[in-house]
Amino acid sequence: MVVLSFVVLLVVWHLAATLWPSRSFPAPLLVLRTFLSETASGDLPYHLAITLWRVAASFFLAMIIGSVIGVLLGSHRRADQFFNPWLILFLNIPALVIIVLAYIWFGLNEAAAIGAVAVNKIPNVVVTIREGTRALDPRYAEMAHVYRLGALDRLRHILLPQLQPYIAAASRSGVSLIWKIVLVVELLGRSNGIGFQINLFFQLFDVAAILAYTLAFVVVMLFIELVVVQPLEHTSTRWRRRAA
Repeated sequence: MVVLSFVVLLVVWHLAATLWPSRSFPAPLLVLRTFLSETASGDLPYHLAITLWRVAASFFLAMIIGSVIGVLLGSHRRADQFFNPWLILFLNIPALVIIVLAYIWFGLNEAAAIGAVAVNKIPNVVVTIREGTRALDPRYAEMAHVYRLGALDRLRHILLPQLQPYIAAASRSGVSLIWKIVLVVELLGRSNGIGFQINLFFQLFDVAAILAYTLAFVVVMLFIELVVVQPLEHTSTRWRRRAA
């Protein structure tokens, strides 16, 4: 059914481009030829790899920092009350503002780019993990206390298994949000990556190239979702199905 849906989409796209031919609305075959040409030249794989690196670095940075803060706020009510206004503030600051300020304060460099993307995602991770921490079953904590489990065992066998659905939700929404912000970061202040290329092709009014680079990255992200994220999520929740 999924394949059929994509086939129908391509047919509709082809018919629309045929009935209303325009340089700003290229047919699928033209986009495919552009994709093959950019791939053969090596430009598309290079810029795609750069963008994927920034997405991965920003994602892991945001997940680690956001998860730690989320657990701390969810576990300590007074700390949550004190820092909640800060959290609301960062949730409502536009991504563009954070990106521009990062470039002004720290320069047009890789650290500023990755840091700006991570800062945009950290508040969302904090909120999700905080809610998961509040929902923890206290009986497991009591059991860990009775059996005198160490900090590492508590983390592996008590905390992470219960937080897994919340971590998965934060991860899934995080990837889709982060790669979009990465493109803006590259467009504004980097000299490589998919966002930089899209900005370049925008100046040339080359819509076929814009779509080719965009679809290439979307296909990679779908591949990661289907081959990595979903199987990993299925494996990590196996214990819940067994317990049921």
